[in-house]
Amino acid sequence: MTLIDRDVPSTAPPAPTALRDPGPSTRPRRLRLRRRLRLRLDAGDRDVLTLYLFTRVALLLTAYCTAWLFPRDPEAHHPEPFGAVVGQWDWNHYLHIARDGYFPDDPAARPEPWDNREAFFPGFPLLLRALHPFVRDWTAAGLLISFVAGAVAVVALGRIARLHLPQVADARRAVLLLLVSPCALFLAVGYTEALFLAFALPAWLAALRHDWRLAALLATCATTVRVSGLFLVAAVVVHFVLTARRRGELRRLPWLALPALPPLLYSWYLYGHTGDLMAWKHAQERGWYREFHTPWEAWGTTWEAAFGRGYTAPYALMWQAELVAMGVGLVMVVLLARARRWPEAVYIALNLWALGTSYWYMSIPRATLLWWPLWIGLACWTLRRPRLSTGWLCLSVPLSVVLAVAFFSGRWAG
Repeated sequence: MTLIDRDVPSTAPPAPTALRDPGPSTRPRRLRLRRRLRLRLDAGDRDVLTLYLFTRVALLLTAYCTAWLFPRDPEAHHPEPFGAVVGQWDWNHYLHIARDGYFPDDPAARPEPWDNREAFFPGFPLLLRALHPFVRDWTAAGLLISFVAGAVAVVALGRIARLHLPQVADARRAVLLLLVSPCALFLAVGYTEALFLAFALPAWLAALRHDWRLAALLATCATTVRVSGLFLVAAVVVHFVLTARRRGELRRLPWLALPALPPLLYSWYLYGHTGDLMAWKHAQERGWYREFHTPWEAWGTTWEAAFGRGYTAPYALMWQAELVAMGVGLVMVVLLARARRWPEAVYIALNLWALGTSYWYMSIPRATLLWWPLWIGLACWTLRRPRLSTGWLCLSVPLSVVLAVAFFSGRWAG
């Protein structure tokens, strides 16, 4: 995979060389105008958003049909409420945090012994709580957050792809591959993937433009949503080290320490209630077996779960998907390293290390949604081999439908 490096594209024609520099008094005004223009949607952005809207409608239609075709009660004459169909699994943790907090005063608000809500960072629940006075239905509020955040994310992905692909239409291909990927439904439901990407992708775009302060501020928002925001920060720091050459840019380096503040504050908050600075990590260990194991131990355990016949077929299929996703991630790291795209290689490698050193693999297919180099790389690959593009879509679209039905019918984890 070879990515095409290009400067940030501009739709404006080049200025005539005979024109003189208007002088320092007008430069700040021109910079402000240029920044405002960047916020406007161009034709490529509108195409991406149109594609995004069509895929959202398709997912809603899939959820509607699933509610009617696969009710939990086989004798039911009416489907479950739509909120119960789309609001499942991890959504319940975010709902409980937003509604009751991490440590509710009423013990009845946290009756389940498996409720390890400290494992989830506060960014998404805080936004959900802030939106609740305006959107009273919790599930609708969560869907709205993901819908708006997803729109921001795909526009940013399209703009990043333009830096590596020769045509605007080719950049749209990267967005399409993301939106029809097998786990794309998690960008539409009340999960953190869309919100994280809405901060992470613009942060990376700002870093590519050497706007380090904006990149740091957006990465700070990303670290409130997921701990993997720190992996994004590592990629930004590597990019800074490799590209910052002017003395003025070096003065921006302290800004890149800002994204560490939300995880530190969250750890301090948990320490005040539990006496444990790493309470969020220990909650992950209790609830999802994320205690440290060597990579080969994690691979072996997941392989045994996938093919050892110790689990029922639906569970085994999910473990097989975990193995495939890990393999895709490892290939991506190698290809990015060969292309000397070190920041992106570091980002994906840190993701794989965090997810691949647990008791077994878990949530790696979902994590692929956050690997923007994967979708840009696939767009480059299929652009050079058009037949592979058709083959990829023929495989990916049915898988995305099957996994969406599994989620909406309550069979996601077996």
